[in-house]
Amino acid sequence: MDDAPQTRERADPAGRRSDAPPRPAGGNEARPAEADRAASQPDARPASPWRRRLVIGGGALAAVLVLAGGGWWWQQARLWESTDDAFLESHVTRLAPQVAGRVAELLVEDNQRVEAGQLLVQIDPRDQEVALENARARRGSAAAQVAEAGAQVAVRQAAIAQARANQVVAEADQENAEATLRRFRAVDPRAVTRQQNDDAEAASRSARARVDAARQAVAAAEAQAAAAEAQRRAAEATLREADAAIGNAELQLSYTKIVAPVAGRIANRGVEAGNYVTPGQVLLSVVEPSVWVTANFKETQLREIRPGQAVQVKVDAYPDPVLNGRVDSIQRGTGARFALLPPQNATGNYVKVTQRVPVKIVLADDRAKDLPLSPGLSVVPSVRVRE
Repeated sequence: MDDAPQTRERADPAGRRSDAPPRPAGGNEARPAEADRAASQPDARPASPWRRRLVIGGGALAAVLVLAGGGWWWQQARLWESTDDAFLESHVTRLAPQVAGRVAELLVEDNQRVEAGQLLVQIDPRDQEVALENARARRGSAAAQVAEAGAQVAVRQAAIAQARANQVVAEADQENAEATLRRFRAVDPRAVTRQQNDDAEAASRSARARVDAARQAVAAAEAQAAAAEAQRRAAEATLREADAAIGNAELQLSYTKIVAPVAGRIANRGVEAGNYVTPGQVLLSVVEPSVWVTANFKETQLREIRPGQAVQVKVDAYPDPVLNGRVDSIQRGTGARFALLPPQNATGNYVKVTQRVPVKIVLADDRAKDLPLSPGLSVVPSVRVRE
């Protein structure tokens, strides 16, 4: 007999013969260690060609897209100059009283819309009203002084006329006396007595003296009339001063009413009813509705920027829609040049810093009226510098 181990043939359900060793007892076949190691090793089969081509084609397409996108971005970027150092600006009128007093009425609230000429704050007017009444009383007194001075001038003018009339009478008497004296001297001395001759000479001298006195009276009357005229002019000056005092008192009274000089909205209100305010103290501000953009471009960006160029403005608070505008003007001077403390580049170590120049951009878009645009909001303007 053959000593080789005998194997038993197995037939599968399909009738095929199998030389596999029999399963151990218990119904579970023992898996060889080689089979476990083979199952744990990765598949070393080479990748298929179509998969390799797909990866290469995808990478090439991505590179083409990146190059195309970069080229498009460069082409678009060279057409525009943009900055994020830009803000909305508006005319802001700060209102302060011109007279001291206590606030009697506060007629507006924060953010309220007001019209030009609308009363905003009423300061207690009683002090100014008393001053106005005093000024009017002083004017009445000055007017009375003017009338009295005018009457004095009339009296002095009458006195001049009377003095001149007396002078005419004295001169006539003088002529008569001198004529009598001449007649006495012309006749035979024996025809008249010495007494008559002496009386004629005395009468002539007396007439000449009365003429001199009349002339002096006329001069005195004229001097008094001139003094009266001077007093009248002084009284009239006092009257004009009183009129000016009345005008000033009325002006001070008008200052107790603080009105809106322009239409807009109330902002930065810092006053309440009952507060005591002083001249120059800022009470509130009126912000006008019209706004524009102040964009601080770098000095190296100004080569192509010109007034009139189209601008697209994006407001950070309201990014939609993008507003249209145009360049209005470029400030003649950098922002640092007009700072409170301008840099002193001639002293110390100098470090070159790129300067920024304010550019004014006006909004030319009706859609801006529908947005609550306020001064100070951040914007990003883009100026189209090439077509």
